[in-house]
Amino acid sequence: MIKLQVIGNLGKDCVVNSVNGKNVINFSVAHTEKFRDSMGNQKDRTIWVECAYWTDKTGITPYLKKGSQVYVEGTPDVRTYQTQDGRQGAALSLRISNVQLLGSKGNGEGGNGDHGPSSYQAPSSQGYGNAQHAAVAHHADMSEPVVDDLPF
Repeated sequence: MIKLQVIGNLGKDCVVNSVNGKNVINFSVAHTEKFRDSMGNQKDRTIWVECAYWTDKTGITPYLKKGSQVYVEGTPDVRTYQTQDGRQGAALSLRISNVQLLGSKGNGEGGNGDHGPSSYQAPSSQGYGNAQHAAVAHHADMSEPVVDDLPF
């Protein structure tokens, strides 16, 4: 068995298709490596991986947006094809067995600034934030230094 693991960014939003009554989520992941050539110049090499995630759990699709960083693993396959100008081409594809969201670019490009589930906040966190702000204001009024009473 061959297993491939990739960490990279989605090149475009995912697409959900139905094939013979089963759902497949298709997306492409770009992994860029930095290296130095023989002259010592910094170079980038980007490898694109076409991904197919066969699953009934399509709840992840709102987070698979352009620019989102993901970790994927699965079984690789190389597909060969002929281009319109007659040249031979090859594409690396991956049948996904596991996908994890890692985040997004964070620079406003793609993903609409959404950082996926990691940015979710519990419903009570808004009240916690106000309580924390009040606690900081209370400590700022004190003349003694604040001692952290956490055991670690």
